[in-house]
Amino acid sequence: MNVNDIGWTGSEKKVARRAFDAALEVALGKTIAEFKSKAGAVTTPADMWEIEDYLRQQRRKIDQVFDYRYSQLTVVFAVLIREGYMDENQLSGLAEDKRQEIRRFLAWRAKE
Repeated sequence: MNVNDIGWTGSEKKVARRAFDAALEVALGKTIAEFKSKAGAVTTPADMWEIEDYLRQQRRKIDQVFDYRYSQLTVVFAVLIREGYMDENQLSGLAEDKRQEIRRFLAWRAKE
């Protein structure tokens, strides 16, 4: 199956959006917690600029990973599972072909 050929039903779109948004909240929560920790440890102007660099890198990473295009979602979900932002159980309600595609990607990446 080609990921670009996957169709999404209305109920699958709702499950996908809920899971995606929950994973984004986890990622942002981790970033905020790390930011607070780093900000609390600032003692020099250089430390402050390191936080700016950290935030810029995190934003770039989040923008790259969190791509809500239906043609990309199976790969995105696999990456989010691998990165620890979500659990496959959050995708309950997706068709088995989509879940299999996610598992294939995870298995392929595990071999690397």
